[in-house]
Amino acid sequence: VDMGAKLLCLFLASALVAYYVYIPIPEGFEEPWKVMLIAAAFRAATNLAQVADQLGLMHHVEALMLITTVEYIAPTSDENVTVMDTQFNNVGVRLYLPRKPSDGLRRAVVYFHGGGWCLGQAGTKPYDRLTRWTSNRLNAVVVSVNYRLAPKYHFPVQFEDVYSVTKFFLQSSVLSQYGVDPDRVCVAGDSAGGNLAAAVAQQLLEDPEVETKLKAQALLYPALQSLDLNLPSYQENENKPVLSKSYMVRLWSEYFTSDSPLREAMTSNRHVPVESSHLFPFVNWSNLLPEELKKDHVYTSPTYGNSELAQKYPGFLDPRAAPLLASDARLRRLPLTYILTCEHDVLRDDGVMYARRLQAAGVPVTHDHAKDAFHGAMLFVLGPIELAVGHRLVNRYIKWLNENL
Repeated sequence: VDMGAKLLCLFLASALVAYYVYIPIPEGFEEPWKVMLIAAAFRAATNLAQVADQLGLMHHVEALMLITTVEYIAPTSDENVTVMDTQFNNVGVRLYLPRKPSDGLRRAVVYFHGGGWCLGQAGTKPYDRLTRWTSNRLNAVVVSVNYRLAPKYHFPVQFEDVYSVTKFFLQSSVLSQYGVDPDRVCVAGDSAGGNLAAAVAQQLLEDPEVETKLKAQALLYPALQSLDLNLPSYQENENKPVLSKSYMVRLWSEYFTSDSPLREAMTSNRHVPVESSHLFPFVNWSNLLPEELKKDHVYTSPTYGNSELAQKYPGFLDPRAAPLLASDARLRRLPLTYILTCEHDVLRDDGVMYARRLQAAGVPVTHDHAKDAFHGAMLFVLGPIELAVGHRLVNRYIKWLNENL
C-alpha cells in the first residue's frame, strides 16, 4: 500500500476518534480534555453494552457490570482504617473502622453507592476511596452497603436492603458494639444512592421500632423523582458528561421493570396517569426552581399516560422511590440536610427542588451548588482520570460532615 493510502487511513481514523471524543464542554470547566476523555469512555462503555444487548448476548447492565469489574478491590486495611466485608441483616456491607483512638464514642455514616440502582459496588476503587477517606478524616465508623441490583432485582428490593441495614445498625446494641454515638449517625449517598438515603431518612420517621434518630442526611447529586423527566435540567443537560437524559430515563425505568412499555412511556414523559395528577405540585419546577435556573424554559402541563402502567409498576409513584413526592408534613420532621447539586447534570433540578421544599418545611439545609461540575464528578479522584473538581467536591462534603455530624 502506498504512503498516500496509509496517510489517508490515518487521517480518517484520527477524524473518527476526534469525532467520538470531542464534545462541546461548557465554559468554566477545568481540564476540558480530561472531561472529554471521561465522557468518551463512558459513552463507549454504554454503546458497547447496548450493542451486546441488541445482539442478544447479554442484558446491557450485565455488560456494563463486566466492564466495571476491573475497578473492584478486595477489602484492604491500612494504617488508619480496618476494612472488612460482612453482612448486616443478611445484606452485604463493607465496614470501615478507624484505628486511631477516640476520646469518646465515634460518629457514623451509613453510605449507599450510586449506579442507577443497577450498577456499582461498595468495593469499587472510587467508592472505597471515598468511604475510606470519610472514615479516616472524621474518625468515624462507615458502613457502605452492597444492596441488590437491577435487572435481577427491581424496586423495592434496593430500598428494602438499605433500609434493613440502616435499621439493624441503629439498634443500640449494634451501635455500642462499634462504639458509635447514637446521636451522631448520618445516612449519605450519591446519585441513586442519594435517592436511597433520602427515602431511608423519610421511612425511619414512620417506623415505631426505631428509637435512634438520624442526626443528618447527605445527598450527593441525588435522583429524587420520576414524575417529570423533562425538567429544565433534563433539557439543558441532555448530552452532558457522564449521564445523558436517555440513559437516566433507562435507569429509572429499569429500577421498576425490564419491560419496554414503561421505558417508552418515560422517554416521551407520558407515564403518569391522570388519577395521579395531585402529585405534580410536588415537582412543579415553575414554583420550586430559582429564576436563574428557569431561564427561558416554559412550564407546560403534564401529558397524562396509560393507567395500566401505574397499576403494573406502582413504584414510580411511591415516595420510597421518589422522595420528592413526600408531603410537607413528613418533610418537616427530617434531620439536618446537605444537598450537593451540579449545574451540568440532568438530576440538578431534583436536588434543587428538594432543597427548596425542605427549607420551606423548616429543615436546616446546606445546599451546595457546584456551577463547574457534572454528574458523578466526586468519583474522579484517582489516577489518570483525576479531576480537581472531584477533589473539591469531596472536600466540601467531608468538611460539612465534620462540622455538622
